[in-house]
Amino acid sequence: DDAAGCRRQCLLLHRSLDAMSAGEPLVFVVDDDASVRDAMGSLLRSIGLSVMLFGSAAEFLEFKRPDAPACLVLDVRMPGLSGLDLQRELRRSGSGIPIIFITGHGDIPMTVEAMKAGATEFLTKPFRDQQLLDAIQLAVTQDRKAREDRVGVSDLIRFYQTLTSREREVMALVVAGLLNKQIAGRLGTTEITVKVHRGRVMEKMKAGSLAELVNSAMRLGIATAQH
Repeated sequence: DDAAGCRRQCLLLHRSLDAMSAGEPLVFVVDDDASVRDAMGSLLRSIGLSVMLFGSAAEFLEFKRPDAPACLVLDVRMPGLSGLDLQRELRRSGSGIPIIFITGHGDIPMTVEAMKAGATEFLTKPFRDQQLLDAIQLAVTQDRKAREDRVGVSDLIRFYQTLTSREREVMALVVAGLLNKQIAGRLGTTEITVKVHRGRVMEKMKAGSLAELVNSAMRLGIATAQH
């Protein structure tokens, strides 16, 4: 009955959120066809994935998603907001969740639009279960890597904020390829002083080599081609 179905859905929701708190990935499925949603939900849960099902794009947008690795399996043609509409809305909001589009009416222009906008995959119904599972694995891996990169950048920003203004000047000139003697001349100081600042920059930025420091500077958006 409806009450039993509600209890089951609530239980699945709590299990999914518990999995997220443990760092496990979550797969969101948005499709207006209940039979398709349920079939995909059963398939994904059968291999141990945590899944959350939504009947519309609007329903998905209203849900506050946990901050953890995830991907979105999204039907293209739905009443109200379409899958492409939802993709555009997520991009506007800055969401980087990987999207796997599914459709029974795929065409080339639609596929091109979806892929240009960053879709991970575009599957035309009927597709094999393994195609969906492979696409989900790739999407979740991409999302996890993107999250790790963002965490890495946030650490670099924190390290960079510990540098003094002079150390930041030295860092910019070091990654631009200037020698200590050249940096000293540019800053009107001694070569020994530059060596001291350079050592502190390497230590504070946790860089084991010049190459690592240059890579960190590039990730922070610090110019590496000064003259």
